[in-house]
Amino acid sequence: MNVASLNFPKWRGYLELMRPANIVTAWADILVGFAASGSGIILAQLINGQTSLASLTTLGWLLLATTGLYGGGIVFNDVFDAELDKKERPTRPIPSGRVSRQNATVLGSILFAIGILAASQVSYLSAAIAIFITFACLLYDSLAKHHPFFGPLNMGLCRGSNLLLGVSAVPAIVWERWYLALIPILYIAAITAISQGEVHGGKKITGVIAVLLIAIVLTAVLALGFLGEYTAIAALPFATLLAVRVLPDFVKAAREPAPETIRNAVKVGVLSLIILDATVAAGFAGLYYGLLVLILLPISMSFAKIFAVT
Repeated sequence: MNVASLNFPKWRGYLELMRPANIVTAWADILVGFAASGSGIILAQLINGQTSLASLTTLGWLLLATTGLYGGGIVFNDVFDAELDKKERPTRPIPSGRVSRQNATVLGSILFAIGILAASQVSYLSAAIAIFITFACLLYDSLAKHHPFFGPLNMGLCRGSNLLLGVSAVPAIVWERWYLALIPILYIAAITAISQGEVHGGKKITGVIAVLLIAIVLTAVLALGFLGEYTAIAALPFATLLAVRVLPDFVKAAREPAPETIRNAVKVGVLSLIILDATVAAGFAGLYYGLLVLILLPISMSFAKIFAVT
């Protein structure tokens, strides 16, 4: 086959719909959930040559699942926003005509199906979580995103459930560590709240609330140290990096809620999800595991230079 016949410019439109940089942040959710389930030790054993690659099959299925689920959710976001994007974001793949709305719907449906099928290879609980994420994504894309309270909450539930999907590597642990979902729920709620003004500008009070939510998240990831299985000192360097990277842009967006400052805050906030995940992962599985998760950040940032994040 002639490589030129693949027509990359056409395929680029489909990749833009999927937001590759954002999907990498979803992988980080799975890795931190995997660590919280106690399975992070598997990677440490692999490094020491004490286990086989076959032991990582479950992690592979979960990473594939989140790729399909997050990708499907992002694609349907543009499907439902197609008419609005004609006015506000005419360069997006659907309004620009590079991808038809029908083809985008098919792509999103296939991605959701891949996500659910991959999760079902792990356990019934993993499949149930994947189905919940699918419906939560569709609810957000179609209705909730336009509501100032339920929109951020709905998106937060999607990311919190994605973390629990990682925990479902050991199904029984999900019921013990369910509270971990609250951390990404609060973090994503902050990002989603402030993002509502990225086109026309936002309100200062929304920015202030977003900054407060970020502060609560930073406190929470260190407060997990009260748990016997969590080492706060290992999480501290990552929490510091998260604060340094996120707070300045969020504070600026709160003070000057112009579209440009809000877009910058949203982009930094989304990509820094990886740092948040690395923070929690380090607390549960140690410094090296946290660094492993953090490696995803430059990968995501590289994709962000090529494909849109917001």
